[in-house]
Amino acid sequence: MDAVPQLPASPRLDFTGRRVLIAGGSKGIGRAMALAFASAGAGVSVCARGEAGLAALRADAGALGLAVHTASADLSRLDDIGRWLDAAAQALGGIDVLVNNATGYGMADDEAGWEASLNVDLMSAVRASRLALPWLQQSSDACILNLASIAAQQPRPGGAPYAAAKAALMHYTTSQALSLAPQRIRVNAIAPGSIEFEDGLWARRREQDPELYRNTLAKIPFGRFGEPAAIANAALFLCSPLAGWITGHTLNVDGGQVLMG
Repeated sequence: MDAVPQLPASPRLDFTGRRVLIAGGSKGIGRAMALAFASAGAGVSVCARGEAGLAALRADAGALGLAVHTASADLSRLDDIGRWLDAAAQALGGIDVLVNNATGYGMADDEAGWEASLNVDLMSAVRASRLALPWLQQSSDACILNLASIAAQQPRPGGAPYAAAKAALMHYTTSQALSLAPQRIRVNAIAPGSIEFEDGLWARRREQDPELYRNTLAKIPFGRFGEPAAIANAALFLCSPLAGWITGHTLNVDGGQVLMG
């Protein structure tokens, strides 16, 4: 009797021994990713501007029996990015995964809005990726994950600087992926839809601009705003061995929102 063929073992979302850095991770999506990676066994370092948010993240992690390295950094400043990367790599023993999650929320079509979006949403990812490369090259399973937005995929009457910067980040993701593929460094992006969390953009708009909140909700086929955990779960997948043959891809995580234009 012939032996029954066995399916190959599927790798689990186990990040034990891997070093994950999250740029912009003290609340919302960044916080959810930090706790998700740490819960999966990774050593995690997070930077953000506000020390209060970082302290709250450390407390949340501690309550779960997890340890997260944090550093205060202004991601619009090259020197701050370099100091954080050096400190994180020293604390964790290297870098395997870099997540570029920062946003300057440059919504106004003026000099300040464009400067915030281009300098934080785009250039912080460019700078962090470049400075982290020597450590990523030493990793046996390195990857970069950029956080874009579905706002980059449709013309919009407002928030043009934010959308344009995220569109540039999506294109940069493909260029990164192509240039780093010979070094076996994967690069992908996630484009979140409208994500609601305490003290986040959509939580504030629910109170300050209820008409915009209702109109946006009506365009989400799933009938609800997303939660940060949905983005964290997608990040775990894209940075895991399960996605080992995926690079240069932007994954929409939006409950079908982009389908409605």
